Amino acid sequence: MTDPAPLGRADVAHVAALARLSLTDDELERFTGQLARVIEHARDVAALDVGDVLPTSHALPIRNVLRPDEPGPCLERDVVLAQAPETEDGRFKVPRIVGDAP
Repeated sequence: MTDPAPLGRADVAHVAALARLSLTDDELERFTGQLARVIEHARDVAALDVGDVLPTSHALPIRNVLRPDEPGPCLERDVVLAQAPETEDGRFKVPRIVGDAP
């Protein structure tokens, strides 16, 4: 298999145009080098022999670290509402944020 042609400024300019990006000459120069390194790394990864590696969804084993959701004792409504700056009909009163005020 032959090596593909090296990535050039024209290639990066074409990709930028497809993405509707406007690049300066300095950005074009910088991104050409950066994208070339990314593509080279992708080629290195693609060349690895992973035939004996089992597919995984995570690199490390994971486990649920949350406790079970079990109901517990609650504060009384009157105690909680007594701490609020304003209440109305047994609920917290908050400023209207959607639509016109009545």
